[in-house]
Amino acid sequence: MQGGLFGNESSALVRAAMPAPALIELATALPAQLRLGCSSWNYPGWNGIVWDGDYPDATLSRHGLPAYAQHPMFRTISIDRSFYRPLTVAQFEAYAAQVPADFRFVVKAPSIVTDALIRDESGQGRQINPNFLNADSALRDFIDPALAGLGGKLGALVFQISPLPLQWLGQMSDLIARLNALLKVIPDVRAVAPDAAVAVEVRDPQWLTANFVAALRDNGATYCMGLHAKMPRIAEQLPILRALWPGPLVCRWNLNPIHGAFGYEDAQQLYEPYDKMLDPDLDTRAALAKVIAGTVGAGQNAYVTLSNKAEGSAPLSVFALAQAIRELQQ
Repeated sequence: MQGGLFGNESSALVRAAMPAPALIELATALPAQLRLGCSSWNYPGWNGIVWDGDYPDATLSRHGLPAYAQHPMFRTISIDRSFYRPLTVAQFEAYAAQVPADFRFVVKAPSIVTDALIRDESGQGRQINPNFLNADSALRDFIDPALAGLGGKLGALVFQISPLPLQWLGQMSDLIARLNALLKVIPDVRAVAPDAAVAVEVRDPQWLTANFVAALRDNGATYCMGLHAKMPRIAEQLPILRALWPGPLVCRWNLNPIHGAFGYEDAQQLYEPYDKMLDPDLDTRAALAKVIAGTVGAGQNAYVTLSNKAEGSAPLSVFALAQAIRELQQ
């Protein structure tokens, strides 16, 4: 377990909960190539699980990361706020300064690059985004600042492509060509961050074609397995990973399928304050544990982040997934 609070004065505002000895032992037994973590960290309901205290979400958002990173089970985190607005080098540097040397970040590309639509505050698409999959913007607003700010603590750069307008689903060849052109301009991120991967996550199964695989493979990128009700279950996504093998695993477990493709808000209302595992998804957990064990068993890195909307509480889901992986290793 990491000791101290990394010498950061602001981190004293949020105290870390002491993990149970069994969790410390479990975390220590996991392969070094495996990094498990949560999607964001500003959740007061994690009091007693991650935090030692009842903190408001604003305090956790600004000062909770060092306490989160002290937990031996959490060796990565998904920075989701970068999807809504590009982050600066200074903002990435501030994150990197709050975590230990072995910690790695999963970072989402901004929606100005990955969403075909410009949306209002309710999430409704109002007009076509002329910047969609623009290579120059991807470098300027995402790749370059993340590399410069996070350096060797960068784990995965994720282009999560939002659901496409229905009329675009018949234009996949053109869209994959546009994605291919974007991926071609990305420099070798491993020259700066040796553990880093570039990954593409999609929310429409129509992307999952041989041309899509070729665009990823030819540009040194990988597929981010998105476990979301909009996408097929793990077994149907595995052929994409097999076609890209050998390579790292990047996976984001986003939403329990029982809520349906548009059930994000329903899950949020049901699961808040995210302090209990209310809907264990045993099938997904078992399947994902096998994929992870096979990946790290072959010496490849794995970055797996979990949302509160997966089972009710992201930290508890991480603990359960870690136990399932450990049982496969024994």
